[in-house]
Amino acid sequence: MTQQLLTVVKNSGSSEFMKAIGHSQNDSAPSNHAQQSHDGGEIPGAEGHPAFTLSQQKPAPFPILIAVPHAGRHYPPALTQRMRAPRESSLRLEDRMIDLVGRAVAQETGASLLVAHAPRAMVDLNRAVDDMDWDMVAEGAPASAIRHAAGRRARSGLGLVPRRLPGMGELWRRRLTRDELNARIGQVHRPYHAAVAQTLEALRDRWGAALLLDLHSMPPLGSKSGRNPAVDFVLGDRFGASCDPTLVRTALNHFDRAGRLAAHNRPYAGGYVLDRHGAPTRGLNAMQIEVCRTVYLDKALREPGVGLSETTQMIASLVRRLADELASRQNALPQAAE
Repeated sequence: MTQQLLTVVKNSGSSEFMKAIGHSQNDSAPSNHAQQSHDGGEIPGAEGHPAFTLSQQKPAPFPILIAVPHAGRHYPPALTQRMRAPRESSLRLEDRMIDLVGRAVAQETGASLLVAHAPRAMVDLNRAVDDMDWDMVAEGAPASAIRHAAGRRARSGLGLVPRRLPGMGELWRRRLTRDELNARIGQVHRPYHAAVAQTLEALRDRWGAALLLDLHSMPPLGSKSGRNPAVDFVLGDRFGASCDPTLVRTALNHFDRAGRLAAHNRPYAGGYVLDRHGAPTRGLNAMQIEVCRTVYLDKALREPGVGLSETTQMIASLVRRLADELASRQNALPQAAE
């Protein structure tokens, strides 16, 4: 099965992809919902290549948007030429191939899907535009910058544009220009978040409430055996600020009933995506899901593994449960016209 997957990664929205991970077209969402895909933004240095793709069924069968901000794998040559160790650093920065899980879940359930193609090495979509290490910019911080000193994440090396990784040091051969940074923000970051906001609001307006599932992957948090085995999933809700707590409890119960270990907010509580788009008092919920890479990748954590199909099924059934919970709690079913 893994070899099949490798041959369809570039066409991962196809029926062949679904067959490779163990699903047939009959397993997918109802055919009376027309599938629509829209490209948005543009990757700087790769003119004509979209920064992200939004795929939706019309009308949406339920109010959930799956977003995948960190699995982009389109690296323009000008970007990789500036990286000191492009292969190693890109593999460590990416949420390696978690978009395969997101695509399969969306096709099976009918959830809306937003997948970034721009790599995290270029711009981190889970960071605020002012969470920047301005020492990376040749001209320094602009006079209009709200934050002239590096923010907490930028100080750690993982700000809006990643600067360094543990054990690797500096990622780049030279500094950015301010124009280059502005292009990454204007062509990737800003339109991506506009797409998230507009899609969530449209789902909320139709259903009365909406949920963003921000899908990520994480390196193993420790041994999976022994008295305190490491978890396979981490759910983040900014310590209750971004999501209705009942939805989080439903998700935790889902993994518990399946016999899978999951944690809540530790060590990952979510970042800028949840801060910006989660507003449960306005019917806009946002939850981050971190998936351990060992459960869906091979032993080298580089290519799809034998657990991909099971992981897809796990997340797909979670999406359905959360959709049911949203409808029951918010009385969110659309009303017929009078």
